[in-house]
Amino acid sequence: MTLLQATDVYRFYHVGDDETRALRGASLEVRAGELVVLLGRSGSGKSTLLACLAGLDDPDGGQVEVAVASRRLSRRPEVQRARLRAEHLGVMLQSGNLLPHLNVLENVLLTGRILGKPDEVRARELLAQLGLAGRLAAYPSQLSGGETARVSLAAALAHGPAILLADEPTAELDLQTEVQVAQVIEAFVRQPGHGALIATHSPRLAAHASRVLRLKDGRWQDA
Repeated sequence: MTLLQATDVYRFYHVGDDETRALRGASLEVRAGELVVLLGRSGSGKSTLLACLAGLDDPDGGQVEVAVASRRLSRRPEVQRARLRAEHLGVMLQSGNLLPHLNVLENVLLTGRILGKPDEVRARELLAQLGLAGRLAAYPSQLSGGETARVSLAAALAHGPAILLADEPTAELDLQTEVQVAQVIEAFVRQPGHGALIATHSPRLAAHASRVLRLKDGRWQDA
């Protein structure tokens, strides 16, 4: 079953007379039970693609569909994209995932509260699995970079999305903690009707993938 689909996605940026072609006709799908890993050098278009897939950026061409809901995500008003994102996607970016005035537990519960279905038991379980059981009352400013990344991952998963989109979830983690994160992501994907797309530079995380996709200059490379 296809959960998320992108078809011929293009994204261009303009600064003065200069044009950057961040994505050049990228198509992909994430299916239930898959952990898809997206590899590519910095500047290859990985973060732009994730932003388009999450509805945080709108492509200049092509479209993104939340297939599990049979709804197009691209070229919709932001309020509609935000609702689809909250209901079906768990999104972890490289920064900006946490609200500074909320503590760890409050941040992780936030999307569930917005949807009217906060699950504190699930939130606490995720934080414990990620080694953060003792940090529930801490605020983002009190967290290390690695702790911030793990709280952001828990926040992306706690409301029960069908699809996880994560950008460099293990960038600041040591080997042992990276293993913890990989186990949490794999456990999520094993749940019926769930799938994940992870952008990473980590060969260890890529080793857990169902499929590996490689992006260069906004285009797919052969595996």
